[in-house]
Amino acid sequence: MGRAFEFRKERKFKRWAKMAVQFTRLGKEIVMAVKAGGGDINTNSRLRTAVQNSKAVNMPKDRVEAAIKRAISRDEKDYEELVYEGYAPYGVAVLVETATDNTNRTVANVRSYFTKYGGALGKTGSLDFIFSRKSVFTFEPGDRDLEELEFELIDAGLEDLFVEADENGNDIAVIHTAFEDFGKMQKMLEEIGIEVRSAKLERVAQSFHEVTEEQVTDIMKLIDRLEEDDDVQAVYHNMAE
Repeated sequence: MGRAFEFRKERKFKRWAKMAVQFTRLGKEIVMAVKAGGGDINTNSRLRTAVQNSKAVNMPKDRVEAAIKRAISRDEKDYEELVYEGYAPYGVAVLVETATDNTNRTVANVRSYFTKYGGALGKTGSLDFIFSRKSVFTFEPGDRDLEELEFELIDAGLEDLFVEADENGNDIAVIHTAFEDFGKMQKMLEEIGIEVRSAKLERVAQSFHEVTEEQVTDIMKLIDRLEEDDDVQAVYHNMAE
């Protein structure tokens, strides 16, 4: 065994840890969706989207069903969605989306991470000129004619359609629409028979900040710590890749 075994074991543990974080975040999203619109996936579009996203990361079906049942029975806590904005070292903008049952704990933790890793927490709205909210859908393109699909989706608010590689190196098609066109695009994709892999409201950087390789290491310490926090749902930055 030796080093090769230890390396594989470490990678496996990291993958399991990442999956656990994803499941926790999606579990919260399912709970918030049920509390906002009920437990019927056919009439609650937010719940339908959350369940769809859970399938994309192979979240066990029993965990999805358990989250729905807890929310319906009202045994689950209520979560408040809050956004924090600030700067990492070297001027990189960082936006943090959270869902929490204790706002005092969350803001204290987020502020401490920024401070510890050389950043600074800012005021709400201070990064509006850097990030815009977008509806982002992904699906496996297969042999579909994407140029023809673009014309079909224009009326649903299509802004951009491109292909990129996922974490496994496979092609994945990505659709961007305006924040307010989420429901319209989701309905259109369902009508034309596209099986959506994920559907999310994301923050997309409109400008990027150049940094050196050495600076990236320091910046990622803050981003990684934020992403490890149980109250954090998503972290966005404008660091140029």
